[in-house]
Amino acid sequence: MHRQELLQLLSRYRPHNNAEAGYLTRTRAFVQQQPDCFDSCLAEGHVTGSAWVVSPSRERVLLLHHCKHDQWFQPGGHADGDHDILRVALRETHEETGLPPEQIRLVDGEVFDLDIHQIPVSHRGPAHRHYDVRFLVEIDDRIPVPGNDESHQILWVPLYQVARYNNNLSTHRMVEKTRRLRGD
Repeated sequence: MHRQELLQLLSRYRPHNNAEAGYLTRTRAFVQQQPDCFDSCLAEGHVTGSAWVVSPSRERVLLLHHCKHDQWFQPGGHADGDHDILRVALRETHEETGLPPEQIRLVDGEVFDLDIHQIPVSHRGPAHRHYDVRFLVEIDDRIPVPGNDESHQILWVPLYQVARYNNNLSTHRMVEKTRRLRGD
């Protein structure tokens, strides 16, 4: 039963494009076939939770320069066995921004974006996949964001400049979705 909540979220999700439709099909199959899909020890891959953090105006996005991968990303991380992937995304946002939970506003609780990406082999472990379930979160961009030791830096980036920090396709897709929310 612990996977049903995620499967229900996925059943309501409407993909942005054909690539994301493929991610949805593959993620659904992975979750149905893997009882331990939330366990980061699962060698082939695991479900992760992320938050696409926007300002109230939707003009800026919060990006973190992660120490582990030396790249700019949205907050997110491993479920560590927690089957409530929304709770995981919010917990990771709280931990990685250093902000109290009451300053982090979940926009609607539905899946905002879905991605599957390969994590390369490293001293931490073998190559594996992240089945990343992403939610839309809003934080007031006027308050200081202290961060934590997992990131070198945290920045509010204007939506039109996000590609300068991270130009991968999944980030571009989330920028486009944000533009649509603004009516651009």
